[in-house]
Amino acid sequence: MIEQYGWTDHFADVFKDKYEPSGFIAGRLILQQRGSYTVVTDEGQVTARPTGRLLHEADDIGQPCVGDWVALLMDEQAGIGTVQAILPRKSALVRRAIEDASRATQIIAANVDVAFIVTSLNADMNPRRVQRYLAAVRQSGARPVVVLTKADLVENAEDRIAEIKALDSGIAVVTVSARTGAGLDDFLSHVQAGETCVLIGSSGVGKSTLINTLLSEDRMVTREVRETDDQGRHTTSHRELIVLPSGGMLIDTPGIREVGLLDNEEGVAEVFDDVEELMTQCKFSNCSHTREPGCAVQGAIKSGDLSEERWTHFVQLRLEMAEAKDKIDRAARDVEKRRLAQSQKTYRATKRNYRGIKD
Repeated sequence: MIEQYGWTDHFADVFKDKYEPSGFIAGRLILQQRGSYTVVTDEGQVTARPTGRLLHEADDIGQPCVGDWVALLMDEQAGIGTVQAILPRKSALVRRAIEDASRATQIIAANVDVAFIVTSLNADMNPRRVQRYLAAVRQSGARPVVVLTKADLVENAEDRIAEIKALDSGIAVVTVSARTGAGLDDFLSHVQAGETCVLIGSSGVGKSTLINTLLSEDRMVTREVRETDDQGRHTTSHRELIVLPSGGMLIDTPGIREVGLLDNEEGVAEVFDDVEELMTQCKFSNCSHTREPGCAVQGAIKSGDLSEERWTHFVQLRLEMAEAKDKIDRAARDVEKRRLAQSQKTYRATKRNYRGIKD
């Protein structure tokens, strides 16, 4: 059964060598809700929870996530499994946990082959946000495909489509309409049997509607888009891996307004490889790319070879990475400070107790 969920010889070899001798069984995490997971195994689907040791020892990226292959220990009488370990991932899509300074990152999906960056062609379309997604996807190890939805609601969409294609010459761009069915065959051509895909994008851009259309059923509950700002809120409150009739798989995630960039230098470099190349051609090695003579970047902007908007986006992403690193460093220092304070408090209490016993 697990072969239908992407089980390969690579994962089988790892599991056989490291986990099978301990009596564990292999499974893939297909549904993540608060406090528990649904894991598919060769024996069927089971409910599972991570061990306390795994939760204690793993950092935020190391927590179990939809798409993970895991080693389970089953309680046959109760019919419940415990996640003992996570098999090494071949890819991982992560974002900065902006809402919680104490958590550096949050993992979105694991073992993803294709990441569909979904945005609508109406008022929600934001090229800068797409660039942020592209950088995160490039860093994750998955291949990005941009999906432009709601094509039936926009007139003269060619200019907007061209704007997205100009962001990265190496990406595939698909235009679809869930209502009319236009573009769905093109979309499906990027989902190969046995491959795992993830849809990321803002709430209301049509991710859940697209999945419902692909499955020909209302698996994901959706809500109408507000007329005032073209925004909608689907009610996906969990992450789930769904097998498509084609044999491919999709992971749907809650709407993510922004992807925070964390140590994504490699991803940014791939998205902005032309800008990175220009920066190496400046006359001075310490060029700030503002007013220095012989600056290749400013020269390209003046000649029209590099748009000023693209340069501005590149600078903004680099600043965000620097800010993210500074925030994480501050959080790490605060955690260490609290740990030392607690250690000193415990030491003083132990010392007082020892003196009391001695006296």
